[in-house]
Amino acid sequence: MIPPSSARIAAARRLGRRTFRGRERRFLAEGPQAVREAAAHRAGGEPALAELFSTAEAAERHPEVVDLARAAGARVHLASDDTVADLSQTVTPQGLVGVCRFLDRPFDDILAARPRLVAVLAHVRDPGNAGTVLRCADAAGAEAVVFTDASVDVYNPKCVRASVGSLFHLPVAVGVPVERVVAGLRGAGARVLAADGAGERDLDAELDADGLGGPTAWVFGNEAWGLPAETRALTDAAVRVPIHGLAESLNLATAAAVCLYASARAQRAPGGCRSVTPS
Repeated sequence: MIPPSSARIAAARRLGRRTFRGRERRFLAEGPQAVREAAAHRAGGEPALAELFSTAEAAERHPEVVDLARAAGARVHLASDDTVADLSQTVTPQGLVGVCRFLDRPFDDILAARPRLVAVLAHVRDPGNAGTVLRCADAAGAEAVVFTDASVDVYNPKCVRASVGSLFHLPVAVGVPVERVVAGLRGAGARVLAADGAGERDLDAELDADGLGGPTAWVFGNEAWGLPAETRALTDAAVRVPIHGLAESLNLATAAAVCLYASARAQRAPGGCRSVTPS
């Protein structure tokens, strides 16, 4: 069992801070789902999972995850409950914490693939919201997620945890200026839409007018104040999710899910840019 004073434990603990994550180009992923996805994912030709710290109980409860980690070439360390809990940032640790290699992709690679559905996080500061939007994008079949340079670190432990493994499922670009994001996606053939509660266009109307059937990038803004006017001005249109009841507004992740699924449905309909029958 690895001692709590081990240099490897100290190195993993430092990854809770953004400065060290950037320096080492590694981050922490917690829980069986995230570790399982990390073991299956390759980043830059290598398995994303580099190390796994596990309690004896978690190793007994999730032997398949430990086996996957070893098969991926990760170092597996048994550690005490207190040691693993010290690496965790949750109230109830699940006993598995992986050290993973950065897996973001160059923005130009995303453009070269000419994606048909993209989520852009511009000025999103809350890591839990950012991770949930990433998860929604994955569920809706988006082909990429872009974090602008004004948004939270995608490798923040709360963001990684909120993505529930989706971080390992689709290409992610980070630190791109929003002006470059919009211009690049438009140049790649996408219509760029700002999701905005005060948008001049209505999502239902866009669907009725077949406005979402083509390649689309949705730009999502800050949780509290939305998108700055200068960012909205860069996009092709600002679209609001209609409020049919008495609620004042929708939170960021809910609005993102509605917008992304609206595009996914339109793109899969006859005449949309995707086949109705998966290939």
